[in-house]
Amino acid sequence: MNIVVTGGAGFIGSHTVIELMQAGHTVAVVDNFMNSSPKVLDRMETITGKKIPFYRVDIRDRDGLDAVFGENHFDCCIHFAGLKAVGESVTHPWEYYDNNIGGTLVLLDVMRRHGCKNIIFSSSATVYGNPAVIPITEDCPKGKCTNPYGQTKSMLEEILTDMHTADVKNGDPNPWNVVLLRYFNPIGAHKSGLIGENPNGIPNNLMPYITQVAVGKLEKLHVFGNDYDTPDGTGVRDYIHVVDLAKGHVKALKAIEENCGVEVFNLGTGVGYSVLDMVKAFEAANGLEIPYVIEGRRAGDIDACYSDPTKAYEELGWKAEYSIEDMCRDSWNWQKNNPNGFDV
Repeated sequence: MNIVVTGGAGFIGSHTVIELMQAGHTVAVVDNFMNSSPKVLDRMETITGKKIPFYRVDIRDRDGLDAVFGENHFDCCIHFAGLKAVGESVTHPWEYYDNNIGGTLVLLDVMRRHGCKNIIFSSSATVYGNPAVIPITEDCPKGKCTNPYGQTKSMLEEILTDMHTADVKNGDPNPWNVVLLRYFNPIGAHKSGLIGENPNGIPNNLMPYITQVAVGKLEKLHVFGNDYDTPDGTGVRDYIHVVDLAKGHVKALKAIEENCGVEVFNLGTGVGYSVLDMVKAFEAANGLEIPYVIEGRRAGDIDACYSDPTKAYEELGWKAEYSIEDMCRDSWNWQKNNPNGFDV
């Protein structure tokens, strides 16, 4: 397939581009470098040994996107581009709604006008809110999202579903095909150590915070809350290796090829680890000590969230293969070889 990847220079996007190319697909990347670096492209080309077509375009830029789609015939869009920090979304909701929803609406309009109506959407387990059941299956009802980031993901799922439904009701011979991939918590990095998670400023996610403490960039890890209803009081999440997650997108193309309509898949390991479990696992895997301090709860967080990934295995033939030790080792391999991220 010929695939356009929005946000393809970001953490998950860059790893997915590599897996797509290694699976034989043709890929073009669209990114504005809001959460990434131009140097990622050079690293991706080093890993793949191929030139990657790139367009520096914000998804809110209709003319820019129109030019990209005018120059290419894409079979499918894998859509990552968006703001992604839970805590930041609570303090800056307008920016999240403007970028994530406004930008996606522009993208979808450009796509349909150019006859590309296949999309794999980067959604999130946050759409389940405080989940009704754990482990979480795709049949679990979506809950009230506890933060604007999750709200944008949930709203975009509804928008994409409505667009497919309208096409079917209107008798459109080429209705939208939509795959909604609900991620759990991606960590790890490419085995090469050339690409990995490189957040701007103080990390909002656990693993880059741990690795930046380990490399001496930050003094100590701040653990937000130890009074959750979990075995050790810290929040429990389903952590998945980013390469496993990337491979899930390659597998999801099967559903697009089969004209799936709208399909939802959880991408996770099915195992929940607490914050302190992750600290201990990182220390054990890498022979390091991570100092930490307990702080109050962070706005928008919940007690526990982990998946039942059975559907993705049964229908797509995908399952997570990397262990928590692999995730911790690969995260550290990236950080210790890139102590300043992509700024070398």
